[in-house]
Amino acid sequence: MDAPKNLVGSQNFDILIVDDTPENIRFLSTMLVEQGYQVRKALTGKMALTAAQATVPDLILLDITMPQMDGYETCKLLKQNESTASVPVIFLSALNDVVDKVKAFQVGGVDFISKPFQFEEVLMRIQTHLQIQVLQLQLHLKNTQLEKSLDSLKQLQTQLLRKEKLSGLGQLVAGVCHEINNPVSFIAGNLKPANESIQLLIQLITAYQKEYPEPSPGIQALLEEAELDFLVADLQNIMRSMRTGVDRISSIVLALRIFSRLGESDIKSTNIHECIDSTLLLLHHRFAEKPTMPDIEIIKNYGDLPLITCHSSEMNQVFLNLLTNAIDALHQKSTHFNAVHETPTIQITTELKSPKQVVIRIKDNGIGISSSVEKHLFEPFFTTKPVGQGVGLGLATSYQIVVERHKGNLSYSADEGTTEFIIEIPTTLSDSLSSEE
Repeated sequence: MDAPKNLVGSQNFDILIVDDTPENIRFLSTMLVEQGYQVRKALTGKMALTAAQATVPDLILLDITMPQMDGYETCKLLKQNESTASVPVIFLSALNDVVDKVKAFQVGGVDFISKPFQFEEVLMRIQTHLQIQVLQLQLHLKNTQLEKSLDSLKQLQTQLLRKEKLSGLGQLVAGVCHEINNPVSFIAGNLKPANESIQLLIQLITAYQKEYPEPSPGIQALLEEAELDFLVADLQNIMRSMRTGVDRISSIVLALRIFSRLGESDIKSTNIHECIDSTLLLLHHRFAEKPTMPDIEIIKNYGDLPLITCHSSEMNQVFLNLLTNAIDALHQKSTHFNAVHETPTIQITTELKSPKQVVIRIKDNGIGISSSVEKHLFEPFFTTKPVGQGVGLGLATSYQIVVERHKGNLSYSADEGTTEFIIEIPTTLSDSLSSEE
């Protein structure tokens, strides 16, 4: 909105008078200059348009009856131009019919003064509409400030929630890793000597059987009850299973440590594939077959990527959010559309787009994204999930991490039944940029 140049007094208000009668222009010009207004003059509609576009006036006094282009057409063209559309136009005309007045308001006029007129009336109406213009400007400025404040508040709220979430996650992971690591280490450390002891006992029993092939009836009964041959094989299987379980727990603890980057600085050289794999490992339980759908198939198309300098834990959060959404979309499709004939799939592709830019694509064949959802996709607190299943911060937080924190880009493409999110981040993040909060 173009504004009056001075919000107090009249000395700097610029008024354009448009009339094909020079005497009318001279009279109005003289009187308005005496009141402290700046006045410009135009004898035709075309001259008025040129003058208004060259320097936008604060108010226009416009005659209706003029040659070539009348006041109605002039006002209509002024309102069609973005730079002059908000300028108040007061019609001054000898035409006094109701139809003429209605048409003046229809083309965008704010007032209509019939000739002959009293200058005091013209002056009061000018002052009134200039004051309205001032108030509209102030309201516009206030609205703009409120919109900016609201946007800043939303961004700050998202940042605080993201930081609190990451901080809480880090503390939780640290506690879990500590609590799990000690007993797992104890079990892992005792598996080898336990296995050796079991093997020694088996050797001892075997030696006894060779030395005393004919045991007493009581021993024979115990051997038959214990099914010794089966027991020996089963013990060995149990030890192997325990070793596998310990290795599995250790890999999960390692994945948790990688995911949260425990004990590491926030910004570091990071193996993106390692981050994705650790996130997939943490979500492994959600890939399992459900009554309504088979196992989710994970397809990895990893390119040859260098180490990326980034906020490691925050990028892990992005992968977690996007992969969780993909899994949810697949489950929703199987639940609501009974799409068991199609293998649910998540495809992860990475590539080096240029020496300075990496692209990560996460694609699923879930329910897709509706047009009504697309425009709200990255808004904080927007969610399509039922109450209790998400607060709508995942994509907003991911967008902030990728775009604002890493100076990258987060976009998506959606067709019917497929959705792909594309993450583009630089291979290096300078200290000055990464330190911005």
